[in-house]
Amino acid sequence: MSGALNQTKDVFADFPDGAGPSDVVSELAGAVFSASLRRRDQRAKGEQYLRGLLTVGGRKTMRNVASLVGGSAAEQSLQHFISSSTWDWAPVREALACYVQRTVPPQAWVLQQMSIPKAGDQSVGVAAGSPATGEAPGQRAYGLWFASEEMSVPVNWRLHLPECWLQDTSRRRRADIPAETVAESRDECAVAAVRETMDRWPVPPRPLLLNAGGHDLPMLMREFGDAGVPVLARIGPSSRLAVADPALPGYGAGAVSAQQIVEAVKGLRHPVRWGGSSALVVAVRVVFGGRAPFGRAETPGRGQRSMLLLGVWNDPLRPAGELLLTDMTEAPVPALLRMSRLARRVSRDFTEVGERVGLRDFEGRSFRGWHRHITLASVAHAAALLGGTGWGENTARGPWPALVPSVAPVPVPLRTARPPRLTSPYVAGASA
Repeated sequence: MSGALNQTKDVFADFPDGAGPSDVVSELAGAVFSASLRRRDQRAKGEQYLRGLLTVGGRKTMRNVASLVGGSAAEQSLQHFISSSTWDWAPVREALACYVQRTVPPQAWVLQQMSIPKAGDQSVGVAAGSPATGEAPGQRAYGLWFASEEMSVPVNWRLHLPECWLQDTSRRRRADIPAETVAESRDECAVAAVRETMDRWPVPPRPLLLNAGGHDLPMLMREFGDAGVPVLARIGPSSRLAVADPALPGYGAGAVSAQQIVEAVKGLRHPVRWGGSSALVVAVRVVFGGRAPFGRAETPGRGQRSMLLLGVWNDPLRPAGELLLTDMTEAPVPALLRMSRLARRVSRDFTEVGERVGLRDFEGRSFRGWHRHITLASVAHAAALLGGTGWGENTARGPWPALVPSVAPVPVPLRTARPPRLTSPYVAGASA
C-alpha cells in the first residue's frame, strides 16, 4: 500500500467472496493465538472466526460467521468460544502488537474513542446518549492504535463501564463483569488504555496522538507526562492556557482560550511544508494557567512544564482551522504536523477496514464476549491490511528516521516511583 495518506485503496479487492487472504491469516493466527489458545481446537475456532470476519458480508453476527463453517452447530460452538470459554484476550493483543511492530514499525500511538450505537440497554456498558452533544445511546470504548503512514492497527481496547452498570448487582452478574472492576470516568478509561499497554507490554516508545475534545486536558497531560509518554493532542478553541513566553502578547494575563492566544500572534505565522502539504503556522510556548497542574500553585510561566501550542491555518482569512498542543517542545514543527496526520490514517483505516471486519458488530451481552470479539476483529483488521500490502514478517523498514529521533518529550523531574494503579483482572484481560 502506498504511504500517501490521501490515496485510497480497497484492501479487500484482492480477496474474492468466500476466500480470505489465506497465507496472511494462517501466519498471523499462528503468531498471535499461540500466546493464549493452548488447545488445538481453540486455535481452530479462532481461525474460523477470523476468516469469517474477513469474508462474510454485512454485519459480523455469530450466525453469519458460523454460516461459513457449518450452520447452527457451528454457531453454538463459536458462541461458546467467544462468550464462555476461558482463553485470555490480553496475551493475544500483546502478541498482535509485537507482530505488527516487527512487520510495519509504528511511528506513533493513536488513542481513539469508538462509539457503538445500541437500541437496547442489555449490552454490557450501554449508556444513555446526550442530547446536548448529539451522542447516541450505546457503548463507548477506547482503542490504542499502532500507526504509520502506510497502515494503522488497533492493538488494545478498554470498554468504558458507567457506574449504573457497576453498582447494579444483577447487571454485573448477567454481563459477567469481574468483581474487582471499579467505576472510572472516561478520562480515567482513556488513560488506563494507554498505561496498561505501556506498563505491561514490550512495545516501542512512541509519541501518543489523541483528540482531547471533551476530556480533562490538564489531567491527561499530567498522567501521560508522569508516565514518560510524549503527547501531541488536538484541542478545542476554548481550551484554557496561559502564554509562557515573556516576549509575546498575553504573557502574565493568566489563562485565556487557545483560540485567543493564536489570534493574538497570528502576525507571526509562517509557511510550513511537510510531505506534500503546507499551511501557515504559529507556535507559542504555553502552560496551564492559574495554577500548576503538576505540583504546587505557582505563577503561570514559572516552574511549570511548558508546552507548545500550534495554530494551523489553511485559509489565512479565517480562524485557525486546527489547534495542537504538545510537550515535545524541541521537535521540529514540520515533523509534528506530519505526525499529527497519523490520526487521519487511523480514522480512515477504521472506516474502510475496521468497520468492515466487525469492530462495532458484537451483538452479545457479556463483558468477556465483547473483549474476545474485538480482539479477533483487531487481528482481522491487521490481516486485511497486511494482505493488501504484501508485507511479510521479515520485511525490512526503517522507523521513520527523518522524524522520530528528533521528537523527544520535555524532561520530567525525578519522582518517587509509585506502584502501578492498574491491578484489576479487567485491566490485564484475564478470564476466569
